Amino acid sequence: MARILLVDDEPDVVTLIKFMLEKDGHTVIAAHDGAQALARAGVEPRDETAVIPDLVILDVMMPVMDGYSVRARLQEDARTKTVPVIVLTAKGDAKDRFHPAQGPVSHIDKPFDPKALRELVASRLEKP
Repeated sequence: MARILLVDDEPDVVTLIKFMLEKDGHTVIAAHDGAQALARAGVEPRDETAVIPDLVILDVMMPVMDGYSVRARLQEDARTKTVPVIVLTAKGDAKDRFHPAQGPVSHIDKPFDPKALRELVASRLEKP
């Protein structure tokens, strides 16, 4: 199955999503802020040996570095610019601040329906 980078500063959200997706057979790598996310993806600091995720689930409002900045950095890196991103946010209008030139981004609002998130993950992983 897929390798998914999950980025959220809320431990309960991380625990729930990780459990759900691992139950579906995915490998979930958790990061609790934007800087950790970039490190896990091998972007900052640069790590050519890092395994690139197949999908990123990204919270918007986080300490250290917000989701907008993380998405921008992922887009600047040739290895991660095509990785699909699902934005997970409690702020409904936050999703509108992602620039269309940054590539396709899917959105799901907090609180989220676990079934809807699983279906969205499956649909994003199906796309080439």
